[in-house]
Amino acid sequence: MQYSDLAIECLLTLRAVYRLTLRATEGFARSLFGVMGLDLEVPDHTTLSRRAAAVRVTLPKRAEGPLHLVLDSTGLKVYGEGEWKVRKHGYSKRRTWLKLHLAVDPRTHEIQAAIVSEPGVTDAEAVPALLEQVDNPVEAAEADGAYDQQLVYDALERRGARAVIPPRRDAKIRRHGNTAGPRLDRDENLRRIRQIGRKAWKEESGYHQRSLGETAMFRMRTLFGDEVSSRASRQQATEMGIRCRAMNVMTHQGMPQSERIAA
Repeated sequence: MQYSDLAIECLLTLRAVYRLTLRATEGFARSLFGVMGLDLEVPDHTTLSRRAAAVRVTLPKRAEGPLHLVLDSTGLKVYGEGEWKVRKHGYSKRRTWLKLHLAVDPRTHEIQAAIVSEPGVTDAEAVPALLEQVDNPVEAAEADGAYDQQLVYDALERRGARAVIPPRRDAKIRRHGNTAGPRLDRDENLRRIRQIGRKAWKEESGYHQRSLGETAMFRMRTLFGDEVSSRASRQQATEMGIRCRAMNVMTHQGMPQSERIAA
């Protein structure tokens, strides 16, 4: 029987929300359809696994106009490589962990772009691919010192975005004032840091919005855990895409509003 991509995506979302295995997802869906009185076929777990490699996941987004982005990444443990197994038998040739790279809108808390990569891919190397997923204009991007690489500045410059990234403490001015060409964001950040200090620059530039990227990672781990159950790379990418999509849907239902009150 041929199942639509929407049906497969719904079942994979069910799996992500309830942290189920593919077999458990199949059984849970059958029970759920029985309780609802629906005479519908449920794909078996092998069909779910095979189709997961081809399902295209899109992120629901409501943000409008130019965006400020927060860039961050985290590690994801591949299911099955427990500490006991590693101590007894060592790491297997299969990848034992992955990296999830996110671009988050700090105003709406939406995930604007997501990429799953091998652990050897640096944070900076993932930035061009992340920006390709963002349709809105980008005004600025906040990221930590790991993104202080020319690759990142070039990618942001192509989008006309300002880079709010702290330069390394031993950084040097690359394009001095008497040099032809536009001023570089990195040089401007460095000049301002030398004038007012690194701490004051972070407050002035809005760099501390970067913490909302860490908040998004914490929400992701709290809701779905920090493990990836799929074994093949394409299924792993789909699994994380489903999680990001589900988190955006939850975000659209409303976020808590914090207000400062007098002591």
